[in-house]
Amino acid sequence: MLYLVKKVYILTEINKILIIRLSALGDTIHTIPMANALRKQYPNAQIDWIVEDKAEKFIVNNPLINNVYVLKKREWKKNPNKIQVFDEFFKIIKSIREQEYDVVIDTQQLLKSAIIMGLSGGKRKLAPDNGREFSFLFANEIIKMGRKQFDINYHVVKRNLEIAQYLGCKDLSIDFIIPDFSDEYSENVKSIIDNINKTRKTIVISPATTWTNKHWTVNGWKDIINEFKNQFNIILTATEKEKSLTQQISDDIKGENIIDLTGQTNLSDMVYVFKNADLVVSPDSGSAHIAWAVNHPAIITLFFATSANRTAPFGNKYFSISAKTSCSPCMKKHCRLKSNKNNCISEIKSQDVINIIKNVLQ
Repeated sequence: MLYLVKKVYILTEINKILIIRLSALGDTIHTIPMANALRKQYPNAQIDWIVEDKAEKFIVNNPLINNVYVLKKREWKKNPNKIQVFDEFFKIIKSIREQEYDVVIDTQQLLKSAIIMGLSGGKRKLAPDNGREFSFLFANEIIKMGRKQFDINYHVVKRNLEIAQYLGCKDLSIDFIIPDFSDEYSENVKSIIDNINKTRKTIVISPATTWTNKHWTVNGWKDIINEFKNQFNIILTATEKEKSLTQQISDDIKGENIIDLTGQTNLSDMVYVFKNADLVVSPDSGSAHIAWAVNHPAIITLFFATSANRTAPFGNKYFSISAKTSCSPCMKKHCRLKSNKNNCISEIKSQDVINIIKNVLQ
């Protein structure tokens, strides 16, 4: 059968699919259930993915995906030889065009992802409506979505699954399929986790994220650690760049059950840490999304500038607490208020978080 879409006749047979989701880490993880739905509906199809290096970890070697094209954005930004960068980029585009994809899906909906879709040579170039930066201009098939792209009351995972449904997928269950990282765990981190006191439950605190507008108060984190440090194992995780934050949190707090892994974990190690945790407490961050994908620990996620209805883990063992100020969620990286800036972070009280932890672990 043929469909007429924007005056272009398009075959409906689906044997090759390309997913465009370049970054960020959390958004990439939120796209995996869509890929899983496509895999279940089209088990013999070739499903490929193009991603940037920052978010590649959960796509490369993912059993859902046949081939992965990695844009080396971090490396390319540092390379002064831009001719070489363009050459490498267009070699990837050439490889994509040679596949002659039946369907190319732009889930990113930015100009950069739309250009890639336009260059892909795919037969059906799909983009949800309401995209940013005129991303619809490079599509030949626009998907009428149930909600706007940045509807703060509609979860991004459900929005992505609408695309799968549009392509005929019947099973829209939310399942995260991730690679097997067992060969990539660092011996140091694995040894630390394997030797913690197993008679105690383990809380992982991941306080940092890329938006300062998502951060909670240092004293809030201190209150949690002080409340439970003699009862549970407490593990702090953050990158080396975020060390000043975890140092402020752990300053003056002592206890043999407190382990600071700041700067010691890569993404693979984080998977191992979360697999061995009972609870993860985090702001709206990549850590919360990874923990959800691991599907083991309970999660408490704190929301200030962003919306729990849009990005929080959901299910029986996942909990979110949101600030209740009139301007929250503002969806901004930096507070726009001229006075009383970041007042939303004081709206979540440490006792509220402590009460949920007690209900989950005691």
